[in-house]
Amino acid sequence: MAEESKIKWIYSSKSKEDLEKRYDQWAGDYDSDLTAGFDYRSPQRATELFARYVPRDARVLDAGAGTGLVGAILAGMGYRNLVAMDLSRGMLEEARKKSVYTELHRMVMGEPLGFPTASFDAVISVGVLTVGHAPASSLDELVRITRPGGHVVYTLRPDVYEKDGFREKHAELEAAGKWRPVEVSEPFQGTPRGEPDIFVRVWVFRV
Repeated sequence: MAEESKIKWIYSSKSKEDLEKRYDQWAGDYDSDLTAGFDYRSPQRATELFARYVPRDARVLDAGAGTGLVGAILAGMGYRNLVAMDLSRGMLEEARKKSVYTELHRMVMGEPLGFPTASFDAVISVGVLTVGHAPASSLDELVRITRPGGHVVYTLRPDVYEKDGFREKHAELEAAGKWRPVEVSEPFQGTPRGEPDIFVRVWVFRV
C-alpha cells in the first residue's frame, strides 16, 4: 500500500479499536513511510517550540507517542525523563526499540488517563489531535495531568480546530482558568510530500 493510501486508510478508521488495529499493522513501516515518503516535519517543528519553554530536566509525557519519533528528537535535545503513551501496542513496541523512554503505557486519548493529577511537567502530542483520532475532550485530561506552571504543546490542523470543537475547548479551558495560550506557530505543511494541501500549527499553553 502506498504511503498516501495508508494515511487515507488511517483517517477512515471507524472506531478506536479499528484505529488501534490499523496502527498495529502499520507500525513496522511507519517511520520510513512518514520520514522518507512524506518528509514528515511536524515532530521537528513541535519539539523546537517545546524546547523554548520546557527545561531539559522536566518529566514529559509524549501523548500518542506512536513509534517514538518525537521522543527520539527530544532525547537528542537532552530530555531524559520521557514517558510514552499510545493506544497501539505495535507502535509502542517500535517506540521501545528507540530506548528513549523511561516508561511506556497503553492508554487512549479521549478516555480517562491512568496518571495522577499534576504528574508531568509538560505534555507534547504530535499528529494525534486530528481527523478520526483524539477528540477535543482529550485536552481536559492533558491539562489535569500537567502540573500548574507546566506546558501542553501539540499540533493541530486549522480545519480540525475550526470544525471539531477545539476552538470551543480552548476557550472553555481558558475561561475556567485552567490554562493560558503562550504561543501558536504559523501554519506549515506537516507532510509536504504526501499532503501538500494540509497545513498544521503548533499550539503552546501554560497550565
